Amino acid sequence: MRLKFRVNGRPVEVEVAPGRRLLDLLREDLGLIGTKEGCGEGECGACTVVVDGEPRLSCLTLAVQVEGKDVITVEGLAQGGELHPLQETFVEMAGVQCGFCTPGFLMAAYALLLQQPNPTREEVREWLSGNLCRCTGYEQIVEAVLWAARKMGDERDKKS
Repeated sequence: MRLKFRVNGRPVEVEVAPGRRLLDLLREDLGLIGTKEGCGEGECGACTVVVDGEPRLSCLTLAVQVEGKDVITVEGLAQGGELHPLQETFVEMAGVQCGFCTPGFLMAAYALLLQQPNPTREEVREWLSGNLCRCTGYEQIVEAVLWAARKMGDERDKKS
């Protein structure tokens, strides 16, 4: 099947088998290896991407399900050589250690901030509840998301 969609803002057209997972298409065919496979069963969140503004587990999503849609991977967060505020705050607030789970957390948090630019601590925890980390604990990650939301709000205010 010929599949057309956008990934990280650019149009993609690829031949794909009907049962191919989005995760495999992104990593193996498109070279977007930032999206990780942790469990392959939708339990860890390491493979989270954003599809049309919604977080999706790419290990449970068939590639054909993104026909005509916009997909954003962790590689799509940084723009023009500048890290996204989420990426900056994860580093600043020690929200990363080994880094394996980080792309999934970043994408889940990005989807949250698209829908709720000023989330509460409880909303952040709820949105990130499908992502697992074995290294950092979760407090630094929650703080990083809250700090990024404030930074992004400050940037929006400056532009107004």
